[in-house]
Amino acid sequence: MVKMASDKGSYIIVGAGVFGVSTAYHLIQKYPDASVTLIDRDAFDAESRVAASWDWNKVVRADYDDIVYCQLGLEAQDVFKSDPLWKPYFHETGIYWICRSEYAQDVIDNYKKLGRNADLSAVPVDEARKMYGGLFDDADYTGVKEVLVNRTSGWAAAGDCLRAITRKALELGVKYVTAEVATLQFDDRGRCYGVKTATGETLAASHVILCTGAFTPKLLEFSAESSGLTDLRAGQRILAGGIATGMTRLDDQTYKRFAAMPVGVQGYTVKTGPFIGSLPPTAEKELKWWGQTIFKNTHEVLPGRHISMPPPEPDYAQWAVPKRLKEDIRYANDVFYGRKGANWKLEKHRICWDAFTTSSDFIISPHSAADGLYVATCGSFHGWKFFPVLGKYVIQMLEGSMSPKLAEKWAWNRERPDPSLNADWPRAEMKDLLDSVSSSKL
Repeated sequence: MVKMASDKGSYIIVGAGVFGVSTAYHLIQKYPDASVTLIDRDAFDAESRVAASWDWNKVVRADYDDIVYCQLGLEAQDVFKSDPLWKPYFHETGIYWICRSEYAQDVIDNYKKLGRNADLSAVPVDEARKMYGGLFDDADYTGVKEVLVNRTSGWAAAGDCLRAITRKALELGVKYVTAEVATLQFDDRGRCYGVKTATGETLAASHVILCTGAFTPKLLEFSAESSGLTDLRAGQRILAGGIATGMTRLDDQTYKRFAAMPVGVQGYTVKTGPFIGSLPPTAEKELKWWGQTIFKNTHEVLPGRHISMPPPEPDYAQWAVPKRLKEDIRYANDVFYGRKGANWKLEKHRICWDAFTTSSDFIISPHSAADGLYVATCGSFHGWKFFPVLGKYVIQMLEGSMSPKLAEKWAWNRERPDPSLNADWPRAEMKDLLDSVSSSKL
C-alpha cells in the first residue's frame, strides 16, 4: 500500500536527529500547509535511540578555525541565548581548550573578522592552570602552546532539547512515523518518490531528504541494489564512524567544586589524533567524556560491496562497549583531572555513531543521481551545536538560494581532501577493538 503525501509541497525526512528535526521545524514554520513527515526507527521520546543527536549533553560553541562554522556557530548560539523555545537547554559555562597548535589565535581572529565581541582570550598555561579553582591543574599540558578560554561557549541538554523541538514541530503539523526505512523508491524515470519501510509500507512525497547519519551509506547501497541506479551509492563521500563516551556520578562535595566548570577540550594535532573532551556535570551530577579513538566498522553489506556501518543490532549495540574503549574514557579522565579523578567510578559507557566526510564538512545537497532526492547529514561529530539553524540552510538548498560558497562546501559532488589531513577521521577498525569473547556478536 502506498501512502501519498498531499499536494506538491510534500516532504519525507528520513532520520529524526538534529538535521532531520531542524529541517522539519523550519519547513513547517515557513510552509504551514505543507505535508512534512519525519521517519525514524525510534520513537522521538524513546528512552534510548541510535541517533548521534540523542545524548545527555553536547558542546555548544563557535570556537572554530574554519570561519564558516564559526559564523554558523554564532548564529546558532544567538538562537540558544534568545529564543524561549531553545533557551532552557543551553548552559553558558564557557570552554577551556588546551591548544597544541595555533587554534586559539585562529578562533580569536575569526571572531574579529566577523565583528563579534566575546569574552575569549588565549591564556598562558601557567595562568590557565590556576583558573576555575585549579580544576585543570593536573591536566596534561605536554606540547601545549596556550589555552583558549571562551566564557560565551558551553553545552546543551541534547536529548531534552531534541525531544522538545520535535514535540514543537509536531504541534505545528509535522507528522512522525516510527519505522525503519529499507530502501528508497524510484519511478520509471529514476525520480525518487518515496521510501519503503522494513514492513513493506511505501510512503511517498515530492521531496525525500536523507538525514540518516551513519545509516546513510547502507541505505544508499540497498537502494542502489534494488533500483539498479548504481550512482546512488555514497562511495568515498561518506564514512560511518563511532566513538565511545562515558560518565561518572560525582558525590555531593565534588559536585559543588565541579558544578560551575567549563567544557574541557584537549586539542591535538593531526599527528597525535582526535581531540578529547569533558563536559560539565548535569543536574544529576554526571560528568561526561568522549574518547580518543574514532573507528569504522567495515563489513560486506552486499556481495562484493564493503562499507563501514553501525552494527546490525536494532540499537547498534551501543551499550556493548569493549574494554579497549572503556580504557579510552579512563585515559580522557586522566588527561583532564589526573589525581582528582583517579578514584571515580566510570559508567554509562556508550558508542555513538555518525557520518563523516574527509573534510568534516556537512553534505547539504541534492543527490546527483536522482531528482527528488536530497541529502542533509554528515555531522562528523560536530553537528549538534548547529541544531537551531541547520533547517534554514536545508531549505535554502531545496529552493536553490544557498550561497555559492556554502553550496560548493556542502555539495554531494566536490573535490575532497585526503583524510590523512583530518585528525578526527575514523582510522581504527572496530573488530580490532573488540573483547575476544564478544567478537562474534558484532
